[in-house]
Amino acid sequence: MQTDLSESYLQTTQGQKAEKILRSCVHCGFCLATCPTYQLLGNELDSPRGRIYLIKNALEGKAISQSSLLHLDRCLTCRSCQTTCPSGVEYAELLDIGRDFIEQQVSRPWWQKAAREIVRKTLITPLVFNFLTNCAPFVKQPKVKFKKSIKSIPTPQKTVLLLSGCVQPQLAPHINLATQSVLEKCAIKVIVTPQKQCCGAVSQHLSAPQQALIQIKQNIDAWLIEIEKGAEAIIFNASGCGVMLKDYPKLLAEDLEYKEKAQKIADLSIDLSEFLNQQDLTIFKQPKNQKIAFHAPCTLQHGLQITGVVEKILNSCGFDLTMVKDSHLCCGSAGTYSIFQSKIARKLRLNKLSHLQQENPELIATANIGCLMHLQKGTDLQVKHWIELLV
Repeated sequence: MQTDLSESYLQTTQGQKAEKILRSCVHCGFCLATCPTYQLLGNELDSPRGRIYLIKNALEGKAISQSSLLHLDRCLTCRSCQTTCPSGVEYAELLDIGRDFIEQQVSRPWWQKAAREIVRKTLITPLVFNFLTNCAPFVKQPKVKFKKSIKSIPTPQKTVLLLSGCVQPQLAPHINLATQSVLEKCAIKVIVTPQKQCCGAVSQHLSAPQQALIQIKQNIDAWLIEIEKGAEAIIFNASGCGVMLKDYPKLLAEDLEYKEKAQKIADLSIDLSEFLNQQDLTIFKQPKNQKIAFHAPCTLQHGLQITGVVEKILNSCGFDLTMVKDSHLCCGSAGTYSIFQSKIARKLRLNKLSHLQQENPELIATANIGCLMHLQKGTDLQVKHWIELLV
């Protein structure tokens, strides 16, 4: 793709990144077939290719409007287009650049700004978030009692840091408890991070990139202390958080003090499924072939490029996994997307649940708290994190 960015903008790191990504796009249109919003709305501007043109026009100084921002807001950032793209266009990074640039040129209505800031602050402030959800207990997952293991827990052979997440400890605390239980049975000592250590994704995707960087640096400083004490890996059981951790080096590439630290954190970060896939899981064999529909979050299959690992673990433990049509498409959760683009999110959820329930599974399993909560609102069938099935 030819570009005409100003010389002054090309002198900036952001401009150079944008130029490189834009030039890698060859207009092929493969992304249209795998874009959930284009499939739903049929508007070229609600496709990756269309949004790339909107960003290109904005960066070249051409006319932009509230409509431009709306089409970018409608993007789920599911990265399905990146999985499909034959040219390796780093669309998600370009989208962050475009959103930040356009938002500086086109002011949002005051009520939009207020709503986004209230949601952002609420989600990353445990005191506020926990209080509000305690006032509305119906939004939380029901408590789960784990069976006590007859076998004694083996002596720990290594130590890991478990990223607890900013909302998961309150909405579904049993996910981290189940994770800890499984890891301990694999002779792993678990140190759980405090709820206040949000990965930074919420701020990054709600127009507060500088606040995200502050959070990220605080996390890095805290986690490096644990690593120096002996933690050998950072485990995440929410794939949405995992993508953010893996993006730390990109976000801090120009920070001389933190870029190497960010790379170390990213290198030590590993999804729970990949970590457990390296362990002996024969002790978690289940007595019956329970029929499960597994929803692979976009952040797992497109963001982290992890496919088939959870399914392999569940199959090896005796579960019977159903076939899921259009498993590559987003369920509509996408972080805070289901809050601000609720109409589209509900339509995507309806489609996803239709496919997940087609073979009449006993329950639905997934690998991300956002997908879990979103899907559960649309079905009476129980939705669980896959790690809970091993306990």
